[in-house]
Amino acid sequence: MLVHKISEVKDAVNKWRGEGLKIGLVPTMGALHAGHASLIKKAVETCDKVIVSVFVNPIQFCPGEDYNEYPRTLDKDVELAESIGADLIFAPTPDEMYGAGQRLSNDTLAYVVPPFFYVNKLCGKSRVGHFDGVCTVVAKLFNITGADYAFFGQKDAQQLVIIKKFVKDLNFPIEIVSCPIVREESGLALSSRNKYLTEDGKKDALVLSKILFNIKACYEKGITDVSALKETAFSYLTDKHDMEYLEFVDKNDLEDKTTADNDTLVLIACRVEGVRLIDNILLA
Repeated sequence: MLVHKISEVKDAVNKWRGEGLKIGLVPTMGALHAGHASLIKKAVETCDKVIVSVFVNPIQFCPGEDYNEYPRTLDKDVELAESIGADLIFAPTPDEMYGAGQRLSNDTLAYVVPPFFYVNKLCGKSRVGHFDGVCTVVAKLFNITGADYAFFGQKDAQQLVIIKKFVKDLNFPIEIVSCPIVREESGLALSSRNKYLTEDGKKDALVLSKILFNIKACYEKGITDVSALKETAFSYLTDKHDMEYLEFVDKNDLEDKTTADNDTLVLIACRVEGVRLIDNILLA
């Protein structure tokens, strides 16, 4: 069932709570693909009732980013979510989420602000304020739905670590479930932004996964020096790739690594045809 109002979500949740049912939440920005489908499927397997939110959150987009162009496919999203077993699709407007006429700025709107150490690196370094917007909307969705479980993809690895951190620090009564990256047969990590790429662009974008898979193969052969592992990436890059970062961090707290081990997460961000893509791999 598709709803647009917070009150409609709360009415459904109160009914389910009265029946003693476990509730799962899958937060999305829509343009659903097989990666999202895997999250919804896991939620359906884990919970009695599943809510999928579809909301392109304006406060997590930085100036010059693609908020207005971000793909919006609500009818198809509803069809996909319901076909997997979602019980409620919550698709609010910004006015519904933040209040009609509310200026969407932390000058006047209360934000959830994650620790500086966790955001001043990787995607957060170039997308200043992005994770404030993510944590704020996620916290609101947790409060609106009262969910017992929330399901997030490992592809947005920094986001996942930050959400786990604020849930723990602020004592949110919810369990965060991490779900594996879903890839095309080629190895390309699924992303709503892949729709921006031409067919040639998709081929060029394979460089992200190729770099990561090769780094893991080198690690499994015994190479642990991070500088040496980073060097292996350069043979894959051409003038079609604008790499923003390739970093090795601890999977739990994003601490930088100089020597790789089984807790090391390797993350990459690269622009292809002007589209910013991210990917990651755990070396264990």
